[in-house]
Amino acid sequence: MHLSPKKQRFVDFIRTFTTDNDRPPTFIEIMEGLDIRSLGTVNWYVNELEKEGVLKRMKGYNGKRALSVLEQKMDNTLPLLGIIAAGYPLEVFENREFLEVPPAYQHPDNYILQVRGDSMIEDNIQDGDYVIIRRQDEANRGQKVVAYVNDEATLKRYYPTDDGIELHPRNPDYDIIRVSPEDDFRLGGVVLGLMRKYN
Repeated sequence: MHLSPKKQRFVDFIRTFTTDNDRPPTFIEIMEGLDIRSLGTVNWYVNELEKEGVLKRMKGYNGKRALSVLEQKMDNTLPLLGIIAAGYPLEVFENREFLEVPPAYQHPDNYILQVRGDSMIEDNIQDGDYVIIRRQDEANRGQKVVAYVNDEATLKRYYPTDDGIELHPRNPDYDIIRVSPEDDFRLGGVVLGLMRKYN
């Protein structure tokens, strides 16, 4: 079952909140967390998702109605946003696809990119592989990251230095990218996992 982006965001919020707090959110918490203007709108989403068999209202420990995400009814999918190739702008897909991932990778900040090229071959990331990325703008030293340098996207290992940043390939045929303070640089996220399709 594919949900609309707004419904998916609603379900993702409930799932993440429940995981982080060991309890489902109240309608008020959903309203505030998703910047929804009225409780009636929250109630509409819950009713619709109940009809679709994605959410279930259950009696909570304090007598109030609690929400439960019915995992078996959900597609464990993430959006495939585009292709990343060393030294090129990110090729973004107009028609977004969704790929199935293990439940542990389900998170509203996660997405998938397909890899072109062999600059990370020593990390066992091959041409055609799919990498699962968590959106964040910071990374630890040595982490595999998606980075944008002067509008070109690249997948490399991240090493901050005293006077900038170094992005290290994992293939001796490729040069280290040295990012200076004058460069336009941002992180698109860190690599969480890898998927490979065998034909």
